[in-house]
Amino acid sequence: MAVRLTKNEQKIQKDRLKQYERYLPTLQLKKQQLQSVIMRVRAELEQTEAERLKTIGDLDEWIDVFAENALFEEELKLENLIYPEKVVTETLNIAGVTIPAFRELTFKKLDYKPENYPLWVDTAVFKLRKIARLDAIYKTLLRQVELLEAELRSTSQRVNLFEKVKIPECKENIRVIGVFLGDQQTAAVVRGKISKKKLEGAAQ
Repeated sequence: MAVRLTKNEQKIQKDRLKQYERYLPTLQLKKQQLQSVIMRVRAELEQTEAERLKTIGDLDEWIDVFAENALFEEELKLENLIYPEKVVTETLNIAGVTIPAFRELTFKKLDYKPENYPLWVDTAVFKLRKIARLDAIYKTLLRQVELLEAELRSTSQRVNLFEKVKIPECKENIRVIGVFLGDQQTAAVVRGKISKKKLEGAAQ
């Protein structure tokens, strides 16, 4: 982009450069914070998924008794005992990004009589609810990563814009204007000397 080769424009470019150089470290710090948080959340994701898979794996020994679920009356089936009602979250602000944080998973209130079920049902309900809770935690963490990565992309683009475009552009504009103004000043001095010599020659 062409710039006006004036002292006023030179001042504008210097002011912009100061502003960019003052803002850039803040953006770089935000980028580092986001990268750090994303790494931590991804580690939590892996840990949650590992725990979920282990809990599911622990159900293998229950497969035979789970088959009894098909024999229960419709309203007594296990899926009616573990029906999730609501995922409760709170909002956190991480490096300027609002993200959801898991608090709890609520289930529809149980209204069943233990005498209507074999002994293994209590343990089964506990394990299945744990899996549902881990699913909810995993999805919440996944949403955190999505939001944080979107902000990281935006921040990285701004860092690159400042580092590779705006700051070099301002420096080059200041240099060009400085060279031009220097040439103008030199030319003015030369013209002044020539005029002075002419005046001195005319006076003789």
